[in-house]
Amino acid sequence: MNLRPWLAILVGFCLLFACGQPAGAKVFDKETTIDGLTVHYMVVLPTGYEPAKAYPAILAFPPGAQTMDMVMSTLMRNWAPEAQRRGYIVVIPAAPTAHLFSGDGARVFPEFLNQLLADYKIRDGKFHIAGMSNGGISAFYIAALYPKYFLSVTGFPGYLRDATPERLDALAGLCINMHAGELDPDWVEPMQEQAAAFRAKGFTVRMTVEKGQYHVISTLTGDGAVRLFKEIEATPKGCGK
Repeated sequence: MNLRPWLAILVGFCLLFACGQPAGAKVFDKETTIDGLTVHYMVVLPTGYEPAKAYPAILAFPPGAQTMDMVMSTLMRNWAPEAQRRGYIVVIPAAPTAHLFSGDGARVFPEFLNQLLADYKIRDGKFHIAGMSNGGISAFYIAALYPKYFLSVTGFPGYLRDATPERLDALAGLCINMHAGELDPDWVEPMQEQAAAFRAKGFTVRMTVEKGQYHVISTLTGDGAVRLFKEIEATPKGCGK
């Protein structure tokens, strides 16, 4: 598999984050084919990355149609700058054409995860999984299918759709973080209900209603992305019942 720096992203970092961005950041554009589906994805490596060193890692899903444009947007708004400051590996895949990760695109898992574990030394051999909107739906869906690969799941917004008792129970050992905009009733209401269901089962869940926010939660972008990382880091070994 060939690696090439995504120069446009690096230029964007220089323009947008020059004042506070550490030097030596690496962003790579990668591609793999699994079960007949081609997955194009971005990898952000920490400043001063050392292949022999284990790093915490986040698998993040983009919103909307989960295209590369959406990958770029969430990479810069929510993940890359803070990940590089804190020493995280971040992987953000684009969905194979017409195959969202909450649907048929899920068939690239768990092989995609196994490839990442072979390519990078991931701390504890587990990821944090997260996403916005369709990406949040994807994050909960994949986490429920393959919970042994994950420590936490974060949706901003996002929740587990078609939540059978078995699928809910699959998330028992994960830290669950949920954010919804106060002015986004189609999402905040089902997410509050599901958070209550998680709590009734004794799960560790943080449900935050973002005041004055709509579907796109601007309070979690830019400097606000620090909050996503603080939640992820609050229980680095996962959450038991």
